[in-house]
Amino acid sequence: MGADRCYAYGAAAGLVGDLLLGDPRRGHPVAAFGRAAAAVERVLWRDHRGWGALHTVVCAGGAVALGVVAERAVRRSPVASVALAGAATWAVVGGTSLAREARTIGRALEAGDVEAARARLPHLCGRDPQALDADGIARAVVESVAENTSDAVVGALVWGAVGGVPGLLGFRAVNTLDAMVGHKSARYRRYGWASARLDDVAGWPGARLTAVLAAAAGPDPRGALRAWKADADKHPSPNAGPVEASFAGALGVRLGGTLAYGGRVEHRPVLGGDTGRAVRVTDIDRAVRLSRRVGLLALGVTVAARRLVKGRAK
Repeated sequence: MGADRCYAYGAAAGLVGDLLLGDPRRGHPVAAFGRAAAAVERVLWRDHRGWGALHTVVCAGGAVALGVVAERAVRRSPVASVALAGAATWAVVGGTSLAREARTIGRALEAGDVEAARARLPHLCGRDPQALDADGIARAVVESVAENTSDAVVGALVWGAVGGVPGLLGFRAVNTLDAMVGHKSARYRRYGWASARLDDVAGWPGARLTAVLAAAAGPDPRGALRAWKADADKHPSPNAGPVEASFAGALGVRLGGTLAYGGRVEHRPVLGGDTGRAVRVTDIDRAVRLSRRVGLLALGVTVAARRLVKGRAK
Protein backbone atom coordinates (compact mmCIF):
# COMPACT_ATOMS: atom_id res chain seq x y z
CA MET A 1 0.00 0.00 0.00
CA GLY A 2 1.43 3.37 -1.07
CA ALA A 3 2.12 6.27 1.25
CA ASP A 4 -0.71 8.33 -0.22
CA ARG A 5 -3.22 5.55 0.39
CA CYS A 6 -1.92 5.03 3.94
CA TYR A 7 -2.38 8.73 4.60
CA ALA A 8 -5.88 8.71 3.09
CA TYR A 9 -7.03 5.84 5.29
CA GLY A 10 -5.34 7.33 8.34
CA ALA A 11 -6.76 10.82 7.81
CA ALA A 12 -10.26 9.40 7.40
CA ALA A 13 -9.86 7.30 10.54
CA GLY A 14 -8.53 10.30 12.46
CA LEU A 15 -11.45 12.49 11.43
CA VAL A 16 -13.91 9.75 12.40
CA GLY A 17 -12.08 9.46 15.72
CA ASP A 18 -12.56 13.17 16.29
CA LEU A 19 -16.26 12.92 15.40
CA LEU A 20 -16.77 10.04 17.84
CA LEU A 21 -14.40 10.98 20.66
CA GLY A 22 -13.51 14.65 20.42
CA ASP A 23 -10.44 15.87 22.26
CA PRO A 24 -9.14 13.98 25.31
CA ARG A 25 -9.97 15.58 28.65
CA ARG A 26 -6.39 15.15 29.84
CA GLY A 27 -3.02 14.69 28.21
CA HIS A 28 -3.86 16.31 24.89
CA PRO A 29 -0.76 16.38 22.60
CA VAL A 30 -1.45 20.01 21.66
CA ALA A 31 -1.46 20.96 25.36
CA ALA A 32 1.88 19.16 25.75
CA PHE A 33 3.25 21.15 22.82
CA GLY A 34 1.96 24.35 24.44
CA ARG A 35 3.82 23.56 27.65
CA ALA A 36 7.00 22.87 25.71
CA ALA A 37 6.62 26.12 23.73
CA ALA A 38 6.09 28.06 26.97
CA ALA A 39 9.29 26.53 28.39
CA VAL A 40 11.20 27.62 25.28
CA GLU A 41 9.73 31.10 25.62
CA ARG A 42 10.95 31.38 29.21
CA VAL A 43 14.49 30.79 27.95
CA LEU A 44 14.41 32.86 24.76
CA TRP A 45 12.06 35.78 25.44
CA ARG A 46 13.41 39.19 24.53
CA ASP A 47 11.46 42.18 23.30
CA HIS A 48 12.88 41.57 19.82
CA ARG A 49 11.61 40.09 16.56
CA GLY A 50 14.75 38.03 16.01
CA TRP A 51 14.38 36.16 19.29
CA GLY A 52 10.72 35.61 18.55
CA ALA A 53 11.59 34.20 15.14
CA LEU A 54 14.05 31.81 16.79
CA HIS A 55 11.27 30.70 19.15
CA THR A 56 9.04 30.00 16.14
CA VAL A 57 11.76 28.02 14.34
CA VAL A 58 12.60 25.93 17.39
CA CYS A 59 8.99 25.07 18.25
CA ALA A 60 7.45 24.66 14.81
CA GLY A 61 10.59 23.09 13.40
CA GLY A 62 10.66 20.66 16.30
CA ALA A 63 7.10 19.56 15.60
CA VAL A 64 7.86 19.00 11.91
CA ALA A 65 11.04 17.08 12.77
CA LEU A 66 9.08 14.86 15.16
CA GLY A 67 6.66 14.07 12.35
CA VAL A 68 9.49 13.23 9.94
CA VAL A 69 11.12 10.87 12.44
CA ALA A 70 7.80 9.19 13.21
CA GLU A 71 6.95 8.67 9.54
CA ARG A 72 10.35 7.19 8.81
CA ALA A 73 10.07 4.86 11.78
CA VAL A 74 6.86 3.27 10.43
CA ARG A 75 7.37 3.57 6.67
CA ARG A 76 7.89 -0.19 6.18
CA SER A 77 4.58 -1.07 7.83
CA PRO A 78 1.34 0.00 6.11
CA VAL A 79 -0.68 -0.74 9.25
CA ALA A 80 1.60 1.36 11.42
CA SER A 81 1.62 4.14 8.80
CA VAL A 82 -2.18 4.25 8.75
CA ALA A 83 -2.27 4.25 12.55
CA LEU A 84 0.26 7.09 12.75
CA ALA A 85 -1.63 9.23 10.23
CA GLY A 86 -4.88 8.51 12.07
CA ALA A 87 -3.44 9.39 15.47
CA ALA A 88 -1.86 12.58 14.13
CA THR A 89 -5.07 13.67 12.41
CA TRP A 90 -7.13 12.99 15.52
CA ALA A 91 -4.61 14.91 17.64
CA VAL A 92 -4.58 18.07 15.52
CA VAL A 93 -8.21 18.26 14.34
CA GLY A 94 -10.64 19.85 16.76
CA GLY A 95 -14.00 19.97 15.02
CA THR A 96 -15.96 18.03 17.61
CA SER A 97 -14.71 20.06 20.56
CA LEU A 98 -15.54 23.22 18.59
CA ALA A 99 -19.07 21.98 17.98
CA ARG A 100 -19.56 20.92 21.61
CA GLU A 101 -18.45 24.27 23.00
CA ALA A 102 -20.62 26.19 20.54
CA ARG A 103 -23.69 24.09 21.29
CA THR A 104 -23.13 24.32 25.04
CA ILE A 105 -23.27 28.09 24.77
CA GLY A 106 -26.27 27.85 22.45
CA ARG A 107 -28.21 25.72 24.94
CA ALA A 108 -27.48 28.20 27.73
CA LEU A 109 -28.77 31.05 25.56
CA GLU A 110 -31.87 29.08 24.58
CA ALA A 111 -32.57 28.54 28.29
CA GLY A 112 -32.22 32.28 28.90
CA ASP A 113 -29.11 31.80 31.05
CA VAL A 114 -26.93 34.58 29.64
CA GLU A 115 -24.54 34.44 32.60
CA ALA A 116 -23.80 30.77 31.95
CA ALA A 117 -23.19 31.57 28.29
CA ARG A 118 -20.84 34.40 29.26
CA ALA A 119 -18.94 32.08 31.61
CA ARG A 120 -18.49 29.52 28.81
CA LEU A 121 -17.58 31.90 25.97
CA PRO A 122 -13.84 32.18 26.88
CA HIS A 123 -13.54 28.43 26.19
CA LEU A 124 -14.32 29.23 22.56
CA CYS A 125 -12.88 32.67 21.79
CA GLY A 126 -11.08 35.65 23.29
CA ARG A 127 -14.00 38.09 23.39
CA ASP A 128 -14.88 40.00 26.53
CA PRO A 129 -18.12 38.22 27.51
CA GLN A 130 -19.25 40.92 29.94
CA ALA A 131 -19.54 43.36 27.03
CA LEU A 132 -21.99 41.12 25.15
CA ASP A 133 -25.72 40.54 25.40
CA ALA A 134 -27.36 37.29 24.21
CA ASP A 135 -27.36 38.30 20.54
CA GLY A 136 -23.75 39.48 20.79
CA ILE A 137 -22.71 36.16 22.29
CA ALA A 138 -24.51 34.28 19.53
CA ARG A 139 -22.73 36.34 16.90
CA ALA A 140 -19.35 35.74 18.58
CA VAL A 141 -20.02 31.99 18.60
CA VAL A 142 -20.95 31.89 14.92
CA GLU A 143 -17.83 33.89 14.02
CA SER A 144 -15.66 31.59 16.11
CA VAL A 145 -17.19 28.48 14.53
CA ALA A 146 -16.46 29.88 11.09
CA GLU A 147 -12.86 30.87 11.82
CA ASN A 148 -12.03 27.71 13.73
CA THR A 149 -13.47 25.50 11.00
CA SER A 150 -10.50 26.73 9.00
CA ASP A 151 -7.94 26.75 11.82
CA ALA A 152 -8.95 23.55 13.62
CA VAL A 153 -10.06 21.36 10.72
CA VAL A 154 -9.57 22.40 7.11
CA GLY A 155 -6.14 24.00 7.43
CA ALA A 156 -4.76 20.91 9.14
CA LEU A 157 -6.18 18.64 6.43
CA VAL A 158 -4.68 20.82 3.71
CA TRP A 159 -1.19 20.65 5.20
CA GLY A 160 -1.61 16.95 5.93
CA ALA A 161 -2.31 16.40 2.25
CA VAL A 162 0.77 18.43 1.35
CA GLY A 163 3.22 17.06 3.91
CA GLY A 164 1.70 14.01 5.60
CA VAL A 165 2.21 13.70 9.34
CA PRO A 166 4.94 16.42 9.42
CA GLY A 167 2.50 18.76 7.67
CA LEU A 168 -0.26 18.01 10.18
CA LEU A 169 1.99 18.56 13.19
CA GLY A 170 3.67 21.62 11.70
CA PHE A 171 0.38 23.35 10.96
CA ARG A 172 -1.00 22.73 14.42
CA ALA A 173 2.28 23.94 15.97
CA VAL A 174 2.17 27.19 13.98
CA ASN A 175 -1.49 27.75 14.81
CA THR A 176 -0.87 27.11 18.50
CA LEU A 177 2.12 29.46 18.58
CA ASP A 178 0.00 32.21 17.04
CA ALA A 179 -2.60 31.73 19.78
CA MET A 180 0.10 31.86 22.44
CA VAL A 181 2.33 34.71 21.30
CA GLY A 182 0.88 36.09 18.06
CA HIS A 183 -1.45 38.68 19.55
CA LYS A 184 -0.64 42.38 19.76
CA SER A 185 -0.03 42.74 23.48
CA ALA A 186 2.86 44.76 24.89
CA ARG A 187 4.82 41.57 25.60
CA TYR A 188 4.32 39.93 22.21
CA ARG A 189 4.09 42.80 19.72
CA ARG A 190 7.67 42.12 18.60
CA TYR A 191 8.36 38.66 20.01
CA GLY A 192 5.23 37.16 18.47
CA TRP A 193 5.56 38.85 15.09
CA ALA A 194 7.13 35.85 13.33
CA SER A 195 4.58 33.40 14.71
CA ALA A 196 1.70 35.63 13.62
CA ARG A 197 3.07 36.11 10.10
CA LEU A 198 3.84 32.41 9.67
CA ASP A 199 0.32 31.57 10.80
CA ASP A 200 -1.05 33.94 8.15
CA VAL A 201 0.98 32.14 5.48
CA ALA A 202 0.14 28.64 6.73
CA GLY A 203 -3.55 29.46 7.08
CA TRP A 204 -3.95 31.03 3.62
CA PRO A 205 -4.83 27.92 1.58
CA GLY A 206 -7.07 26.40 4.25
CA ALA A 207 -9.02 29.61 4.66
CA ARG A 208 -9.75 29.84 0.93
CA LEU A 209 -10.74 26.20 0.74
CA THR A 210 -13.01 26.68 3.77
CA ALA A 211 -14.68 29.64 2.10
CA VAL A 212 -15.23 27.67 -1.13
CA LEU A 213 -16.64 24.67 0.72
CA ALA A 214 -18.89 26.83 2.90
CA ALA A 215 -20.37 28.26 -0.28
CA ALA A 216 -20.76 24.76 -1.77
CA ALA A 217 -22.24 23.18 1.38
CA GLY A 218 -24.29 26.09 2.70
CA PRO A 219 -27.95 26.89 2.08
CA ASP A 220 -27.14 29.97 -0.04
CA PRO A 221 -24.11 29.40 -2.31
CA ARG A 222 -24.62 32.62 -4.25
CA GLY A 223 -24.96 34.64 -1.06
CA ALA A 224 -21.74 33.12 0.26
CA LEU A 225 -19.78 33.95 -2.88
CA ARG A 226 -21.26 37.44 -3.02
CA ALA A 227 -20.36 38.19 0.62
CA TRP A 228 -16.87 36.74 0.15
CA LYS A 229 -16.23 38.95 -2.86
CA ALA A 230 -17.74 42.09 -1.32
CA ASP A 231 -16.61 41.89 2.30
CA ALA A 232 -13.62 39.55 2.85
CA ASP A 233 -10.98 42.23 2.25
CA LYS A 234 -12.59 44.51 4.84
CA HIS A 235 -11.61 42.15 7.66
CA PRO A 236 -8.28 42.90 9.40
CA SER A 237 -7.26 39.23 9.16
CA PRO A 238 -6.32 38.00 5.66
CA ASN A 239 -7.63 34.52 6.50
CA ALA A 240 -10.57 35.10 8.83
CA GLY A 241 -12.07 37.55 6.31
CA PRO A 242 -12.90 35.06 3.52
CA VAL A 243 -14.07 32.41 5.99
CA GLU A 244 -16.36 34.63 8.06
CA ALA A 245 -17.72 36.42 4.99
CA SER A 246 -18.52 33.14 3.25
CA PHE A 247 -20.22 31.73 6.37
CA ALA A 248 -22.18 34.98 6.77
CA GLY A 249 -23.43 34.84 3.20
CA ALA A 250 -24.15 31.11 3.32
CA LEU A 251 -26.20 31.47 6.52
CA GLY A 252 -27.80 34.76 5.54
CA VAL A 253 -26.56 36.64 8.61
CA ARG A 254 -24.43 39.68 9.47
CA LEU A 255 -21.10 39.16 11.22
CA GLY A 256 -18.47 41.64 12.39
CA GLY A 257 -19.22 45.05 13.84
CA THR A 258 -18.10 46.25 17.26
CA LEU A 259 -16.00 43.72 19.22
CA ALA A 260 -14.28 43.82 22.61
CA TYR A 261 -11.09 41.93 23.46
CA GLY A 262 -9.78 42.21 27.01
CA GLY A 263 -10.88 45.79 27.41
CA ARG A 264 -9.83 46.80 23.87
CA VAL A 265 -12.73 47.76 21.59
CA GLU A 266 -12.51 47.19 17.82
CA HIS A 267 -14.97 48.51 15.26
CA ARG A 268 -14.86 46.08 12.36
CA PRO A 269 -16.78 46.28 9.09
CA VAL A 270 -19.97 44.25 8.84
CA LEU A 271 -19.72 41.05 6.78
CA GLY A 272 -22.79 39.92 4.85
CA GLY A 273 -24.50 43.23 5.56
CA ASP A 274 -26.03 43.69 2.10
CA THR A 275 -28.64 40.97 2.56
CA GLY A 276 -27.96 39.36 5.94
CA ARG A 277 -29.96 39.71 9.14
CA ALA A 278 -28.78 39.88 12.74
CA VAL A 279 -27.54 36.60 14.21
CA ARG A 280 -30.04 34.66 16.31
CA VAL A 281 -29.37 31.92 18.85
CA THR A 282 -30.71 29.30 16.43
CA ASP A 283 -27.95 30.24 13.99
CA ILE A 284 -25.36 28.65 16.28
CA ASP A 285 -26.60 25.17 15.45
CA ARG A 286 -26.84 26.09 11.75
CA ALA A 287 -23.23 27.23 11.81
CA VAL A 288 -22.13 24.01 13.54
CA ARG A 289 -23.91 21.88 10.94
CA LEU A 290 -22.29 23.87 8.14
CA SER A 291 -18.90 23.47 9.83
CA ARG A 292 -19.40 19.68 9.96
CA ARG A 293 -20.23 19.52 6.27
CA VAL A 294 -17.24 21.66 5.38
CA GLY A 295 -14.90 19.42 7.39
CA LEU A 296 -16.12 16.24 5.70
CA LEU A 297 -15.88 17.83 2.25
CA ALA A 298 -12.38 19.06 3.07
CA LEU A 299 -11.28 15.52 3.88
CA GLY A 300 -12.50 14.28 0.52
CA VAL A 301 -11.01 17.18 -1.43
CA THR A 302 -7.60 17.09 0.22
CA VAL A 303 -7.21 13.30 0.07
CA ALA A 304 -8.28 13.26 -3.60
CA ALA A 305 -5.86 16.10 -4.41
CA ARG A 306 -2.98 14.30 -2.67
CA ARG A 307 -3.63 11.07 -4.54
CA LEU A 308 -3.99 12.90 -7.85
CA VAL A 309 -0.71 14.77 -7.41
CA LYS A 310 1.14 11.68 -6.22
CA GLY A 311 -0.28 9.63 -9.10
CA ARG A 312 0.90 12.15 -11.69
CA ALA A 313 4.34 12.26 -10.11
CA LYS A 314 4.87 8.53 -10.60
